[in-house]
Amino acid sequence: MGNVDPRVVPAVEATADDIAAMEIRGAATIADAAAAALATQADHSVAESPAAFRRQLRAAARTLYETRPTAVSLPNALRYVLRGMDGETVADLRASTIARAEAFRHDLERAQETLGEIGANRLRDGDVVLTHCHSTDALACIEAALEAGKDLEAIVKETRPRKQGHITARQLREWGVPVTVIVDNAARRYLDGADHVLVGADSIAADGSVINKIGTSGLAVNARERGVPVMVAAQTIKLHPDTMTGHTVEIELRDEREVLSNEERATIAGGGGEDSDEPVAEDDELTVDNPAFDVTPARYVDAIVTERGQFPPESIVTLMRELFGETTDEPWAV
Repeated sequence: MGNVDPRVVPAVEATADDIAAMEIRGAATIADAAAAALATQADHSVAESPAAFRRQLRAAARTLYETRPTAVSLPNALRYVLRGMDGETVADLRASTIARAEAFRHDLERAQETLGEIGANRLRDGDVVLTHCHSTDALACIEAALEAGKDLEAIVKETRPRKQGHITARQLREWGVPVTVIVDNAARRYLDGADHVLVGADSIAADGSVINKIGTSGLAVNARERGVPVMVAAQTIKLHPDTMTGHTVEIELRDEREVLSNEERATIAGGGGEDSDEPVAEDDELTVDNPAFDVTPARYVDAIVTERGQFPPESIVTLMRELFGETTDEPWAV
C-alpha cells in the first residue's frame, strides 16, 4: 500500500495489501481476515496507555477499511470488533478485542452453514443452477443441497475480466456436480435450461437492491424475462446500514490492465508496451473503464437468503434496522 501508518503492525498491512489485490476475496473471507487482523493488532500492540491502544486499533481498522470500499462486510466486521473493545487498562482492552474478534469469526463460520441450509430448501432434486462470479455463500446453498441428497447441475458464467467463474466451476466439480462453463454473453441463451439463478452479494442496500459483481444486473433482467427466479445468498454482514441514512454505495473502479494489458492497449492506441509500467499517452482518447460491481434493483430479485432466514428484498430494511439500528458511525475515524 502507499502510505504506511507506523502504528499499524506489518501483519495488518500485509492483510490490507492482500485484500486490495484480491488475494483475499469474497465478502465472508474478507470479513474474517479483517477481524483476525484486528486481533493481531491488539495482540502485538506495544501501546502504553488505553488511549494509545485505541488509536492504534482505529488506525489498523482504517488501513483495512480503505482497501475495498464496496465490500461492506469489511466495515461491518470492523464495527463489530471495535465496538467490543472494552476495559480500563491496556490488558483489558487487548483481551476484550481479541475475544470479540474470535467471537465474530466463530459466528461468521456458523452463519454460512445456516444460510446454506436455508438456501438449499429452495433447490429441488434435479435442478439446474446458473451462477455468476464466485460466492462462498451461494456455494454453501449448493453444498447443503448436495448433502441432503439432491442431484444438481450447474451452468457457470466465466465472469470477465478476472474469470472468477473458473473458481466456482472447480469447486463444483470437486463436489461431483456436472458443470457447463459459458462465456458471459451466452447467459440469455442458457437461461431456458436453468431452474434458478443463484448469486452472492458484495452488499445489499436498504431498498433491497443488490450490489454484486458486474454483470449481475443484466443476468437478473434476462432471468425475469425468462421466468427464472433469482436467489441472492448473502450473510447479514453484507447488509449496508449506511444506505438507511441516504448514503449511496460506491462502485469500485479497478485497474484498466485487468481489461487491456499494456501491450493490448498499445496495439489499439499506440505507445507503451508489454513490459512498461507507464500508461499509454494520456491524451490518446482511449478510455478503459473497469467497474467491479453493478446494482440490481430489488424488483428483479425473488429472494434474499441469509442466516436469519429468507426475505423478499423489499423487507430487508426491517432486518437491517434490527441488526444495526437506524444510524451508524465510523469507529475507525480519528
